[in-house]
Amino acid sequence: MKHALIAALACLCMTAPAWSLDAPGWRDLATSIFGERPLQDGSEFIAIDSPYRSSDDARTLISAQVEAPRGAMLGKVTLVLDENPMPVSAVFSFERPLPRFYFQTTMRINGPTPLHVVAETTDGRLFVVGRYVKTSGQGACAAPPGTNPDEALATLGEISIGIDRVTGAGTSLDLALRERQVDVDISHPSHSGMQMDQISLLFIPMRYVETIEVDLDGAGYVEMTGSISLSENPRVSLSVPSGTQSIDVTMTDTDGTVSTAHKSLAGY
Repeated sequence: MKHALIAALACLCMTAPAWSLDAPGWRDLATSIFGERPLQDGSEFIAIDSPYRSSDDARTLISAQVEAPRGAMLGKVTLVLDENPMPVSAVFSFERPLPRFYFQTTMRINGPTPLHVVAETTDGRLFVVGRYVKTSGQGACAAPPGTNPDEALATLGEISIGIDRVTGAGTSLDLALRERQVDVDISHPSHSGMQMDQISLLFIPMRYVETIEVDLDGAGYVEMTGSISLSENPRVSLSVPSGTQSIDVTMTDTDGTVSTAHKSLAGY
């Protein structure tokens, strides 16, 4: 049975173009990512929220609510932007299996593209849902950085952690199943390797957020593997159990820079 949040998100997606598991482009890409493993229609378990047309290709919000099928648990969730230079755009790997998971990220959308969210259960099954996103023609992955590269280095790696609404409030969800949304903001230029310095006219070396590890109450929760699809100064929002007391975040970028942040949620 779908929960109320999945139903609400699904309503937002009704105007999206139809997608198909058998679309030639997706079929080939899925094989390159997941091999010959079969992918099942996940419409009953995954709801994507994305704009019909991105107003800011360099910072587009993509979110999804994912629930495991009855009797199963989630082990991993993958966001694929099919036509981006690095299609596998974010992978969320769970330290402990989860029955449900919500994420939202700020992404670069390089051009009009299908996008797919793939949920992997701990028994090895793959479920997928797709959308299509039109863009404003900004060519976001090669667009000039929004800040001076040298100035961006001064704050690179700074992390702030925020706590947002309770999900599941006002529904039939048991109190123990209710979740909060944690927002992780990271100061990072997220250079794609395709951008040109507007003064030197040389390409800026690739450097992006490689991993974000989130621990709850001193134990591992989720590790997100990033890509050049992450926006400049990315925000990654995640659902966490409402009873969480503390959050620790560790960011590692492709140059080996490591930064950490801690937040106590005892007051919530």
